[in-house]
Amino acid sequence: MADEETMDPDSDYYSQNYGNQLCVKEEVVKVGSIIIPVFFTIVVGLSCIGNILVLVILALYESLKSLTNIFILNLTLSNLLFTFGLPFWASYYIWGWTFGEIGCKAVNFLFYVGFYSSVLFLTLMTVQRYMAVVHPLSDWEKCRGFSVAPIIIWILSGAVSLPNSLYSKVIPHFNSTYCEYDSVEMKSGIVYFQNAFFFIAFLIMGYCYGRMFWSITKSQTNERHRTFEVTFVIVLVFFVGWAPYNIVIFLKSLTDQNIKPFTECELSIRLDYAYFTCRMLAFSHCCLNPVLYIFVDVKFRNHLKMIFK
Repeated sequence: MADEETMDPDSDYYSQNYGNQLCVKEEVVKVGSIIIPVFFTIVVGLSCIGNILVLVILALYESLKSLTNIFILNLTLSNLLFTFGLPFWASYYIWGWTFGEIGCKAVNFLFYVGFYSSVLFLTLMTVQRYMAVVHPLSDWEKCRGFSVAPIIIWILSGAVSLPNSLYSKVIPHFNSTYCEYDSVEMKSGIVYFQNAFFFIAFLIMGYCYGRMFWSITKSQTNERHRTFEVTFVIVLVFFVGWAPYNIVIFLKSLTDQNIKPFTECELSIRLDYAYFTCRMLAFSHCCLNPVLYIFVDVKFRNHLKMIFK
């Protein structure tokens, strides 16, 4: 039996009918409509300030001939792209979707391009550090393929994000509208693809860092340890933030498909609260990288001091 739903942004509803059971979620909606817009507003401010500072430091004090700096530059642009969509989601939780169908498709596209490009750039940065630590004598950085890698990543991110945009639309319901996919099957398919993408990237990075740690333990110097420390912390924080979110959206997709016991009211409400929490944690990644540079990278801190002086 299909669910009878009353709208709240991002598919969290005032009430849901699972068979003959009415699950009232008015309290969940109130919490989300207060906390999430405030949190997203703070994240947008911090992300714009922090990532623009990173761009300034790269432009004034760093060489963009370095492959590492090129990856950091593109990761920063990816974070800013992701950030631009957050004000729309913040207003979504207050007034519903008010930006039309083109806005719905555009914001979804920005969200997924930011997500996929971040994962791909972090994966490539990890592979770069792996080659520098485990195979330091190789000339892989001179390969022409890596000079065009950022272009390939942006094209690939746009390509895999396109279905998310094309199959999203504005759906009116009662006194509000929401930006959603046109079918449960499409939404579930996108969630499964996102989880598979995330898991494969996790396996690649896990293997690379495992080999790097093994190589460092046998090394007589800490120099190579310092060369990949920043990248490791950034990757670790990214995955700590996004892993719970990907797990929760997978579980919520089981609710959408009426798979028990996820359709039970109490469990469904708990999933909604977990979704709000994990969504805020995951979306805050775009403002965390500049903070990590400050705390982990001595060179970055020195550049920042020069700017403030």
